[in-house]
Parts: sequence; C-alpha cells; structure tokens
Amino acid sequence: MKLGSVEHKELFCRSFLDTHLDYEPEHLPWPDLNDADVARLRAIPFWEKALGIEREAGAMVSSYAATVTDPLLHEAIALQGREESRHARLLKTLIDRYGIEIPQCPPVVVPAKIEPAFTTFGFEECLDSFFAFGLFGIARDAKVFPEALFTIFDPILDEEARHIVFFVNWFTYMQINRGQGFSPLRLAKTLWYYGKALSNLTAAFVDSDPSGTGFTATGASTFTDNLTLEKFLDVCIQENHQRMSKYDSRLLQPQLMPRLTNIALSTLQLLPKRQSQSVERATT
Repeated sequence: MKLGSVEHKELFCRSFLDTHLDYEPEHLPWPDLNDADVARLRAIPFWEKALGIEREAGAMVSSYAATVTDPLLHEAIALQGREESRHARLLKTLIDRYGIEIPQCPPVVVPAKIEPAFTTFGFEECLDSFFAFGLFGIARDAKVFPEALFTIFDPILDEEARHIVFFVNWFTYMQINRGQGFSPLRLAKTLWYYGKALSNLTAAFVDSDPSGTGFTATGASTFTDNLTLEKFLDVCIQENHQRMSKYDSRLLQPQLMPRLTNIALSTLQLLPKRQSQSVERATT
C-alpha cells in the first residue's frame, strides 16, 4: 500500500469508522465507591484541565470537520468530533456522580485558524496519550480503585489510541497530497508541530500547576508512593505497545514518544543506582 494513495485513505478512514463504539456516558455501569475511594478520586488534580481540553476538542474537531470537502475524511473527522464531545460528557458524568468540585467551565472558543488547531491538537494527543496509557496501567496494577471503574475507562483509552492512529495517517496523507511528501520536509514539519504541542501541554499542565510538578508527575504520585522513573517509562512503553498492537500493520502509528522513551530508559538503566534515584526525586 502506498502512503498518500486512495487505498491508504480508505484504510485509515474505514478502520476508524468501523471500530466506533456506541455508548452513552450516562448509561455506563458506574460503580458505587466507598468513602476512601471517593476521596482518592477527588484528590486527582487534573479533572478540571481534562474536562476543559475535551470540551474544546469536541467543538474544534467538529468545526474542522465542517470545512472538509472529501466525503470520507469528513465522515471520519466528524465522528472524532462527536467522540471528543462524548469524552467531555463522560468526564462530566464522573465529576457529578462522585462530587468532584471544579470551577464552572468557561465558554468554548473555536480557533479562527481551524486546520492548524486540529493539527496541533492531534500532535498533543500523540504526546499526552502515551503517558496516559502508562498512568492508567500503573493505577490499575496498584488497584487504587475498584476494577469496575477501570473497566469503564479501558475502552476510552483504546478510543484515544484510535484517534492518534487516525491522526498520524491523516497528517501523512494530507502532506503527501499537498506535495509535501518528501521525507525530510515532512519530518521537519512533524517535529515543528510536536514542539508546538509540547509547548501547549506544558502551558496547560506545568505553568498552571503551583507545585511545578506537572500533569504526569502529579498524576503518578497520586497513584503510588514508590514509583521510579524507570518503572514509569517502562510501563508507558508496555501499555503503548499493547494498545497499538491491535491495529493493521499497514497503518502508521505515532513513533516519537516510544523511541525517545526507549532511549531515555536505556540511558537511565546505565546510570549508577544512586544517580538513578536522584533523577527519580527530581521528577517527582
């Protein structure tokens, strides 16, 4: 299969459309939690940010879909917009059900430059989902909540994986069909967007966090007290591989974070134990 071809478009769009899950957040089997579990859930620091991101994503992706004239691409991107909005409803259902206090959400403003916003968001999801897979795996292994809650969110993580697989194939398809398929040029543009995505995520989860610890470190420390950096990276790699192994091997997958994390993990494993521990303390 040639990247950028009609066959490529058919594959990544149909794969996305055919794996859509039909569910309503309000009708999911939300478990009754005891007081300790509710307190632990309320202590997780990122509900407000996560809800805001999903609300904005739903509106932005749906608005971008309305500008897409290719019927198949339009259908797939419109579906993603509905799924992003459903993620927001799912988080709001959880927040309301378990009495998590967050400030009132501000009105959503759709960016004027809609395709660049969609593209930047896609790269942000590639970054954020990689670490979210790891956090989910760590929390599940630690049994910090009843399994029934993880059973609800497991397919949601798979849905995020669907989004980023669709996105990297869409991005490559669009670049090739716009005459930007030469590999070094596409790589440079990809790295530029990843840099912009990382800057946006830093602004959302580090600059706004008074502790300075950021989304990933803060989230991880909520789930376990003895998590080493090596273990966290290793779990991220394993969880990412498990979720990505479900997709057709002809489809592109996000590669930057797995590769960088493998390099970081190999480097950490070469450090003397005392140095490794100091790295851990610096990140937590």
